[in-house]
Amino acid sequence: MAQGSDVLIIGAGIIGSAIAYFAAKQGLGVTVLDSAGPASGTSSRCEGNILLSDKELGPELELSQYSLGVWKNDLAEFAQLWEFEAKGGLVVASKESSRASLDRLTTAQRSNGVTAEILDRSQLVDAEPHISPEALSAAYYPQDSQVQPMLAASWLLRLACDAGARFVPNARVTALHQEHGRITGVRSTAGFFAAGSVVNATGTWASNIAGMAEVAVPVNPRKGFVMVTEPLPPKIFHKVYAAEYVDNVGSSDAGLQSSPVVEGTPAGSILIGSSRERVGFDGSVNLEALKAMANNAINLFPFLRDVKILRHYHGFRPYCPDHLPVIGHDERAPGLWHAAGHEGAGIGLSVGTGKLLAQALAGMDTDMDLSPFAPHRFSNQPLVSKES
Repeated sequence: MAQGSDVLIIGAGIIGSAIAYFAAKQGLGVTVLDSAGPASGTSSRCEGNILLSDKELGPELELSQYSLGVWKNDLAEFAQLWEFEAKGGLVVASKESSRASLDRLTTAQRSNGVTAEILDRSQLVDAEPHISPEALSAAYYPQDSQVQPMLAASWLLRLACDAGARFVPNARVTALHQEHGRITGVRSTAGFFAAGSVVNATGTWASNIAGMAEVAVPVNPRKGFVMVTEPLPPKIFHKVYAAEYVDNVGSSDAGLQSSPVVEGTPAGSILIGSSRERVGFDGSVNLEALKAMANNAINLFPFLRDVKILRHYHGFRPYCPDHLPVIGHDERAPGLWHAAGHEGAGIGLSVGTGKLLAQALAGMDTDMDLSPFAPHRFSNQPLVSKES
């Protein structure tokens, strides 16, 4: 029998790495397996958002607020490792209807402790001098922040290993091992690993791992592109996006959706999003999506018309039908835990998820109620296996 761990985590993206860090800090024996290496999936193909501004009232907003506190307090000493920036966010309204919707959203969010300030046209231009003349107003969210996601995922795993965790790369899980009706380990291409608890943190592949225990966790891929410009002197000072982005985040439409999201980086490049489409794991380049993103960004910041795009990349955001992540112990398969389905909010929510799940794994009371994210809410879902 292989030497066991208290906790075995499948997946070394930012979710798995955050769980590993906080579990190791709790004194648990931790092993992390990944089919490739750290941050080799969605964590390396996103923008690194830590946002409150795009969250409606409910459990996801509460988890976002909790997680922001973890980034800014528990992990404050490491902020420079992953380029944490409290740059603030601006949600721009260019139509009267959008402005009214934004007023309603900010009023509701403020009732739940979110800091949001409405800026008129003059104040918006002071904040972003190069904004489109069509922009009427904006909501300013000073708590919105940013990290470099690959650095965050990799460093969290490194810090976990410094705290005693073990990382095994190139270990693709092929089966979950059960004894007496309980998950007690995994079989992988790197051998057998025993564990007291197994955590499924495999992002868009979470339903496959769940299927190995014959339980349904309907996490599906939603493709999104990001474009990267040539380095420029500072011209965009916040994360800036159109009010329509909030609606797209909460939509379940399968077709292409695109709304402008534009922000600068410490290196000078500008990141341009966003697109969303449900096309399975089709990795082909959608020129329609890239064209829509470019046009939307130009409408928001006209100077971008003359800026060169150096590259683009895409990732598959893991989403659930109800747009809430799956976090916690799966009572249908004792010994199996899940932490997946965070969609485009995974970077921001990662460390809150990691700390809460580590508390639960250690048998402690959790700082937040995890029941809204319970895996068994999908008990009636059919099993679905995905092919790469």
